[in-house]
Amino acid sequence: MELKLHKPICFFDLETTGTDISRDKIVEISVLKVYPNGNRESRTWLVNPERPIPPQTTVFHGITDEKVANEPTFKELSHTIYNMIKDSDLGGYNSDRFDIPLLAEELLRAGVDFDMKNRVSVDVQTIFHKKEERTLSAAYKFYCGKTLENAHTAEADTLATYEILKSQLDRYDDLENDMKVLSEYTTRKKVVDFAGFIALDADGEEIFTFGKHKGAKVATVLDQEPGYFGWIQNADFPLYTKKVLTAIKLRKLNNKLA
Repeated sequence: MELKLHKPICFFDLETTGTDISRDKIVEISVLKVYPNGNRESRTWLVNPERPIPPQTTVFHGITDEKVANEPTFKELSHTIYNMIKDSDLGGYNSDRFDIPLLAEELLRAGVDFDMKNRVSVDVQTIFHKKEERTLSAAYKFYCGKTLENAHTAEADTLATYEILKSQLDRYDDLENDMKVLSEYTTRKKVVDFAGFIALDADGEEIFTFGKHKGAKVATVLDQEPGYFGWIQNADFPLYTKKVLTAIKLRKLNNKLA
């Protein structure tokens, strides 16, 4: 089943130096852009992370320091990558919890003002786990009847993810072929920032999900303890979390001035 798209969707996969969203860096990114008319374009970049790649990570994806030594840095690639995805929804495998948050961090570190406004994300892993509970390779075998060659290379994983979603739509009649509906289906919880430090309560208001103010409304905390904002901004939180908190604070100020 082909995807019903109202705008392009970019499936993408990252290979990285590790799994820490705040600190780790991208060493390979592959993007498959699918247009509403069915046309596709694909780009894959090796990236110099400007730091050593841990040997245990190289064992996983096969990318060595030598392989990326003469490749561009993410900052040098950032505008090219952003221009490819800026008009698109996003799709991936475990992308809501890892790939999108890490990509957002890299773009923000490069000075690109990335956010998820006017776009949705579809996490194919969530559909798979809700339906079958398997790994990407098993998902590819189960849905597509194929063996995933070159697993853990960004390009192979990206193409497999795209093919799996199409097969999932063929298999499950209750899945609607609409990216917004699929995004809602694959969203695990209503978080405001990617890392989940700020979420929405039952009334749709932002709350903190950690620390001494866990469960408290962000607006109330900012009023009662103004220094908490500064502490988060200066602490080791993801840049996107800091950006979201700043937007909430600015909204409060604008509402007071209105």
